[in-house]
Amino acid sequence: MTRHEPRIITETGLDARVAAIAEPVIEDLGYRLVRVKCSGRNGFTVQIMAERPDGTISVDDCEAISRNLSPVLDADDPVERAYHLEVSSPGIDRPLVRASDFDRWAGHVAKVELERPLDGRKRFRGHLLGLKDETAGIKIDDPAEGVPDTWWLPLGDIAEARLVLTDELVAASLKAGKKALAALQAGDGADGDEISDGDIADGDAEDGRAGTRH
Repeated sequence: MTRHEPRIITETGLDARVAAIAEPVIEDLGYRLVRVKCSGRNGFTVQIMAERPDGTISVDDCEAISRNLSPVLDADDPVERAYHLEVSSPGIDRPLVRASDFDRWAGHVAKVELERPLDGRKRFRGHLLGLKDETAGIKIDDPAEGVPDTWWLPLGDIAEARLVLTDELVAASLKAGKKALAALQAGDGADGDEISDGDIADGDAEDGRAGTRH
């Protein structure tokens, strides 16, 4: 996966303004932006989800992004109020925002919503089938009578997509975490503290984020 692969699902409004400032900083550091979400949590919170191109992230990575991004956001000042900056992992039940995400997580269950209906349907839940000709495949579990079980959704029409937390997804994440740990113990780790999504239960986990108060 390439660091500079564009996102096919992006933010709007204030989230988009923050993302436009944050994404170049994050990429210059060697990471990729996944999602920006502003909310009224803890007064007001700007959450930045990020990852390495291989999908891993560590606490130190989050702290490095927060440390470098904070002064840039202060200078551009897109949020006209005091806020808490939080940098975190995308989590196990992560949003899918790049075309490669649909290939990488093929075989796992996801929820996908389209901006416009496809044959009268906008919402899908099923196992991802990967990519084909600018579409993402999904196989619906137990479709209604007369409804096809396999759909190929145009990437340009996808408004929202997210993995569904299942036992299989948790097991795959734990396996990835063990693989990263084995590489670290063998001396192959990139920085000596890398962890995978499997080590962080979700994007709000305290051990998978770094925050600063503004």
